[in-house]
Amino acid sequence: MPVSAETRTRPAEAPRKEAQGGPPPGVLAVVFTGLFLAGLVLSTVLADGDPFPSPFGGTGGIVAYFRAHPDAVRVSGALQFAASIPLAVYAATVSARLHRLGVRAPGATIALAGGLLAAGFLACCGLVRWTLSRTEVLDLPPLVRALQYLAFATGGPGHVVTLGLLVAGIAVPGLLAGLLPRKLAVTGLVLAVIAELAALTLLFDGAALLLPLARFTCLGWLTAAGFLLPRRRTRKEH
Repeated sequence: MPVSAETRTRPAEAPRKEAQGGPPPGVLAVVFTGLFLAGLVLSTVLADGDPFPSPFGGTGGIVAYFRAHPDAVRVSGALQFAASIPLAVYAATVSARLHRLGVRAPGATIALAGGLLAAGFLACCGLVRWTLSRTEVLDLPPLVRALQYLAFATGGPGHVVTLGLLVAGIAVPGLLAGLLPRKLAVTGLVLAVIAELAALTLLFDGAALLLPLARFTCLGWLTAAGFLLPRRRTRKEH
């Protein structure tokens, strides 16, 4: 069969490139978790083992801690601020991947919103802690107390509750679309509920126990989900 001149001169179609997947979410979760934990460990070491003061303690003890350990507070704030960056990138990457996997439900958007809010609250907490390391601030005990409350509110319930939204935004489509192992997805839903309950800390001081429970379990879950979330759907997923 003769080939027309148009066919002979038509340029060959370039192969369609696969959409960029961004950095691996699992690696981002490891970096975020590592920076956050480094802030906790290094600040404790620099403070000679003294724990970071609770906002529910006395003003005298809180001010004394910040005056005695400004370097520990500065390092803690800097590393928390640094940790917020890979967390924000993680949220954007996971949201884009969920969309690429065919998720049309609000889960992908919820994950993005929750992750960006969690990163924003953590960044604010880090900056407030850095402010608490400045000598000019430490000369004003009422201001120190107010900033300590703000650091707790942003880095505690503010960060943890919105981190739960990120977990829920991944776990729900991960379960319904079969993108994650069922046990991991169900565990994520349970952890998201615990994280949301941490909002009770704003009403009851005793509910603060939920903060470390939700925070560290969610960090582990986000790391696992980041490594297990597929790049593309298989025929068995629906």
